[in-house]
Order: sequence, then structure tokens, then C-alpha cells
Amino acid sequence: MASSMRSLFSDHNRYVESFRRFLNSSTEHQCMQEFMDKKLPGIIARIGDRKSEIKILSIGGGAGEIDLQILSKVQIQHPGIHINNEVVEPSAEQIAKYKELVAKTSNLENIKFAWHKETSSEYQNRIMEKKEFQKWDFIHMIQMLYYVKDIPATLKFFHSLLATNAKMLIILVSGISGWNKLWKKYGSRLPQDDLCQYVTSSDLTQMLDKLGIKYECYDLLSTMDISDCFIDGSENGELLCDFLTETCNFNTTAPPDLKAEIMKDLQESEFSVKKEGKVLFNNSLSFIVVEA
Repeated sequence: MASSMRSLFSDHNRYVESFRRFLNSSTEHQCMQEFMDKKLPGIIARIGDRKSEIKILSIGGGAGEIDLQILSKVQIQHPGIHINNEVVEPSAEQIAKYKELVAKTSNLENIKFAWHKETSSEYQNRIMEKKEFQKWDFIHMIQMLYYVKDIPATLKFFHSLLATNAKMLIILVSGISGWNKLWKKYGSRLPQDDLCQYVTSSDLTQMLDKLGIKYECYDLLSTMDISDCFIDGSENGELLCDFLTETCNFNTTAPPDLKAEIMKDLQESEFSVKKEGKVLFNNSLSFIVVEA
């Protein structure tokens, strides 16, 4: 590996911008919206049975866009019931955005919000030290297990916090996605970073099976338009390449042979489809619903 290659996570501003470009270029949020509209109501149908309050724990809640969609579905499914929504999020910047979103969103009168600026591991350690094992009716982890060092221990811990009839929703990239193939083929040749690990739904379901935890898994197709990655000098393309490879300034720092291999592969059918002149990377997501 060329010594000049470094992880995208080493440059916070560039990571944030490349992630923004990814969201703009992909159907990630639309895919999640489809799941929230079609599947989530049935999943959360019983979490409020015979309860005066529904307790929801968001792990890695980010800026809150998806969280508020979930809360809206819970309100519709369980009208009039008070909701206690606690958020675990390590980024102060994301928490500030989440609070801004809550401030300008209507119909949240029956929801109480609390934010904890910490990682899931820090939250886990704090709860275990204080022995405050509160039970939750719904726990969700959306696109955050990549940033956890010991995933089986994390799954076991949060599963232990589920109340009767409770559910835990985990969203992450599917084992059938282009990400899985990209990570398996090139992961060892790209910058390794302690902050992030390559994990897909295939890995996760194996872990849940080993732990003896019941779950259901739904795969939904999502795509990411990476056409700009093949246009020389495209800023958008360069940022998307950074996001795909988790490498800061991939186009200018990657060894020419590695860059050529990856750029060729990204256009192959196992990674992407070509449609109406565009190259659409397989960004399919898995929605894993864990039973109490």
C-alpha cells in the first residue's frame, strides 16, 4: 500500500462532505422510508400493549431525520401514549442538528427527548457501572454497527434491555450489496482504521445465530449513482470515490494499479448496473428485526 493513502476518517470535514454526497447520490433514505411505511407499522404494533409510556432508545441517532420518521409511525400506531425517546450519539454536531430538527417539527408534544453524547460502548459501560438496567420497548441501530469494536457483545447487551413484546431494529448494508464484494476483495489493500470495520448483514445474522437470538431479515434494493466517479476532474466523483473506498483523496493517493482495478470493477455487473447512461452501485440495505 502506498504510504500516502490514509483513512477518510482521519479528515472529519472531508468525511462529512463525502457522506453528504453519498446521501445525495443514493436512494438510501428513500429505501429506509419505504421500509418505515410498509413494514414498520406491523413490527411496532404490540410494543405499547397495556403501557402508559413507550420507551425508545436510538443508538447512533445522527441528526434525527430517520428517528423522527420512526417516532411518527409509533405515534400513529399508538395514539395518545406518551413516548420517552433517548438518543445515544457521540457527535456534538449531530446532536445539535437533531435538536434543531425537533425544534422546528410539529406534533411532538407527547414525546420527551434526552440526548447522551457518547458512543454505544460508553453508554453500555455507564449503564453497567451504575447497574441502571432500564428496559426499552423499541431500540434501533441505524447504520452504526460499523463503528463498534465488539459487535456480538453489543448485540447481547442491548438485546438484554428489551422489554416484553419489544423489538430491536438494525439497519446496515446487505450481504448482497456491492459494499460486501468491494470490502472482501479490496479491504486489505485500503487504509485500515480502528474507527470503522467492514460488516454486513451476512456477518450480523451469523452473530445473532451464534447468540441464539431470534430475528427476521428484510433486504431492500438501494442504489448509488457513481457515474461522476468516471469523469476526470469531477469533485463530486472524487468525494464519492473517497466514500466508496473510505480513503481520503483516493484518486490522487491510491497506487495506479489499485485505482485502475477498483474503477474497472465498479462498472462490473456484480457491483453496479448500467441504466440510462448511469452507473448505479448496489447499495442494498438489510433491515434486521430482533425479537425480545
